[in-house]
Amino acid sequence: VSTFSLNELEIATDNFSDRNILSKNGFNMSYKGRLANGVLVAIKRYKQLRDISPANLQTMSIVNAHPNLLRVIGICVTQKEKMIVHPYMANGSVASCLRDRPESQPPLDWQVRKHIVFGAARGLAYLHGGCEQKIVFRDVKAANIYLNEDFDAIIGHFELAIHMNHSVTHVEDVVQGTIGHIAPEYVSKGTISEKSDVFGYGMFLLELVTGKRALDISTLANDEDLMLLDWVKRMLVQKKWEKIVDPDIGGNNYYIEEEVEEMIKIALLCTQENPERRPNMSDIVRMMLELGDGLLLAQKWEYFLVCNEEE
Repeated sequence: VSTFSLNELEIATDNFSDRNILSKNGFNMSYKGRLANGVLVAIKRYKQLRDISPANLQTMSIVNAHPNLLRVIGICVTQKEKMIVHPYMANGSVASCLRDRPESQPPLDWQVRKHIVFGAARGLAYLHGGCEQKIVFRDVKAANIYLNEDFDAIIGHFELAIHMNHSVTHVEDVVQGTIGHIAPEYVSKGTISEKSDVFGYGMFLLELVTGKRALDISTLANDEDLMLLDWVKRMLVQKKWEKIVDPDIGGNNYYIEEEVEEMIKIALLCTQENPERRPNMSDIVRMMLELGDGLLLAQKWEYFLVCNEEE
């Protein structure tokens, strides 16, 4: 990881010009910049010095080891500033491609969406099982998964990530994250585990399949379901699979109905109320391989149906 001076990043962003703002949230503002060597980057400028925790710094060395995690190019630390420099993501976030794309930009087709969900699954599986300590991301959603020039899924925004020993099953903490993506046991009890991320991943799958937000207040005006998960379940009860699919990949755009159905099944397995029934991310990667483990999905889906009948 390189160290940049404040002057270098001021030059790269034209003195942090408003026209170079990529995004902003409660923690930081991100700017597009061009380094002296011509490389395009995204620079996160933190609002408060304490917004970069020791866990954030520890995560930096870990994310550079996996292609589906947002790499850290360098940092800039002064008495008044803390900034992190990442590669520039040419295709923005998944959320922006689904909901804020200009008319000149074609929608994400089904093959690209499959590529994205598989990459995101691999990245989360690595965080949960491939590191010295497991890392719970805690805010899995379309807005936190970026797309490079090849539409590879790149998981970013590790500000809420928690490090846990592999022997620890769960921890308790103040609820943070995004409503609609937060697992029910985290909301009700403050309990966090890797299964919290699995729930968030299931909601992310539904975002990609439907093109909708996980929570949409505007639906209240039409007396519709506020939560995307509730709406999907209602459509399934009514056997309206086709209504679930994003219109952008319907019509003339090609998709395979069986694959959509399988992806929705995986999403429902991930979003079960009981976290112990949710699959691990490593299981999800197996199900999503091109020659996917159909038997594993079939077994877990059968168990899912049995459990729901009992309830």
